[in-house]
Amino acid sequence: MKANEIRPGIALNLNGKLYVVAKIGHVKPGKGPAYIQAKMRAVDGSGMKEQRFSGSDVVDGATLDRREMEFLYGDGDGGGTFMDMENYDQVDLNAGLLGDTLLYMSANATCEVLFHEGNPVAIELPSSVTVTISDTAPGIKGATATNQLKEAECDTGLKTRVPPFIAIGEKIRVSTEDGSYMSRVKED
Repeated sequence: MKANEIRPGIALNLNGKLYVVAKIGHVKPGKGPAYIQAKMRAVDGSGMKEQRFSGSDVVDGATLDRREMEFLYGDGDGGGTFMDMENYDQVDLNAGLLGDTLLYMSANATCEVLFHEGNPVAIELPSSVTVTISDTAPGIKGATATNQLKEAECDTGLKTRVPPFIAIGEKIRVSTEDGSYMSRVKED
């Protein structure tokens, strides 16, 4: 495939190593030709890599099978058990593959698990998730118009900073990219 066809979520085989594209940007510098800047996550868990491609470069794409799966429970060591929503098969994923994704997943949450040649290689979370505050300092009465944030811990173990009016037991929406507070979730 040509480099200008690269999109987030696509798998690339570079130098014998499999990567999943996380972000892509088209850069047009003042001097020189335009290029594509790709931020990719190594499937083997060795971290992130950034690479530049010109639009005419040819890259080796890999086929990924996407399956919607439900998170059942964690194993206590950073791994977890997931169930395929179509055929109800259960898959155990290790901590190296999951990384910190379990901090954004409560029981029965769904996500996309990417498979390459029958083996799970990555997890795609939605851009934001809803979590419940399990511990935080009490709010200060009338502190709704300040820019100060306080520490809070969520039911999934995620630690984030929230506005002072957020209390224990409230549901909030957080970004899965950096764990930052986005908004309160109003219950129906």
